[in-house]
Amino acid sequence: MKTWWLLFTALFINHYAIAEDTPPAAAAPYLLPGAPTFEQSISQFREKFNEDNPDLQLNEFRAVDSRGDTERLTRAATKINDNLYASTALERGTLKIKSMQMTWLPVRGPEQKAAKAKAQEYMAALIRAFSPTLTKAQSLQKLQKLLNNGKTSSGMPKRKGLSVMLLQMTAKRG
Repeated sequence: MKTWWLLFTALFINHYAIAEDTPPAAAAPYLLPGAPTFEQSISQFREKFNEDNPDLQLNEFRAVDSRGDTERLTRAATKINDNLYASTALERGTLKIKSMQMTWLPVRGPEQKAAKAKAQEYMAALIRAFSPTLTKAQSLQKLQKLLNNGKTSSGMPKRKGLSVMLLQMTAKRG
């Protein structure tokens, strides 16, 4: 079964965010303390997302146990439906977004096509949330391009302005 991850990250072209002396075992540079964040909290993001997408609502994000985090992050997630989730890494204290992900767990059977279409609608809406100049059609086109590239690439990030879009497709055998 394939799992799709769409990751948006506040990664500014910044010497501090992409430090050359970062140890190989260190966390992603955009999650480190002092790394840039988006200028809105998760509550503000959710409110605007729901306002812009009345048919694609995000429920309240709930904190996830992150006792092992040494990067001073708060991790939170929300269940959109039985096979689609959104999760985020937040700056502790301000709850400003450092990264945002959507995870789709494909379903088999007659509802697969509708579930996939709904997941892609949410992912395209997430693209528009971080690239507001894109139209609905353009964001769907960008998503399709990411999906197609994700099938043939190693999941390398695609930079777009202040955000990075990463699509990772993994196969899970059960």
